Amino acid sequence: MKVTIVGAGAVGASCAEYIAIKDFASEVVILDIKEGFAEGKAMDLMQTASLNGFDTKISGSTNDYSKTANSDICVITSGIPRKPGMTREELIGINAGIVKMVSASLIEHSPNTIIIVVSNPMDTMTYLVHKTTGIPKNRIIGMGGALDSARFKYRLAEALGAPISDVDGMVIGGHSDKGMVPLTRLATRNSIPVSEFISEERLAQVMQDTKVGGATLTGLLGTSAWYAPGAAVSGMVQAIACDTKKIFPCSTLLEGEYGLNDLCIGVPVVLGKNGIEKIVEINLSDAEKAHLVASAEGVTKTNGLLEL
Repeated sequence: MKVTIVGAGAVGASCAEYIAIKDFASEVVILDIKEGFAEGKAMDLMQTASLNGFDTKISGSTNDYSKTANSDICVITSGIPRKPGMTREELIGINAGIVKMVSASLIEHSPNTIIIVVSNPMDTMTYLVHKTTGIPKNRIIGMGGALDSARFKYRLAEALGAPISDVDGMVIGGHSDKGMVPLTRLATRNSIPVSEFISEERLAQVMQDTKVGGATLTGLLGTSAWYAPGAAVSGMVQAIACDTKKIFPCSTLLEGEYGLNDLCIGVPVVLGKNGIEKIVEINLSDAEKAHLVASAEGVTKTNGLLEL
């Protein structure tokens, strides 16, 4: 199992670290345009192998896509990160050109690879990969819902005063502050609806805190977060590599599912060796449907800024 990560910044390096520590991949290649940067990150990570007990081989390369040949899974994290006050959508002009070039280069050397898109605005960048590569939709996956759901569960556990292992919940919709749809109605604590434990007002606050989770961290850190995004990607990569058939909310191309067409947006999917094995359609309330449709309209508007 060979995994390539394009972008050796904080998110890309965290992806590589978490994948290596889980020790399911034989090889991880990190690629970056900055001279020596990926090589340095790879060497630093390899020097943790004996300490962390993994045998995954990690190597770095400066912009040499031949080193990524025959990758089973490729992760695109490259592009500029958010700064305080920036929306994910404001990154589109620069990041679209980067993602288009990167995806074409990856497929040239690994035509059967599965691509996971992390670069923002993530739903639109995932759509761009669909429109410009022509590879099957099951092999193009946007990471967003997995991260947003982790942030949702963190806020739920905080509100409940419960261990996070007791909590389950999911966020669908667009990966944006306005587009996220945390499914509070379906959230549970050890199979019991969370509404049994906390008030509607507290749940509304959990929802709002979840939706601005990325912006909150950007304000605190001065740049985008990296630990949780890296962990979210590694979980998705592991589900594909180990064919676990685990359900994650991921950005995927919809063709009639949930009544939506010709856009990538976060919905629950089954991940396995073929990438997206199945799109799972769950019964939404009228309010949840309305929020998802509004989110889709926002994603479609951002997609319209692409120069395809």
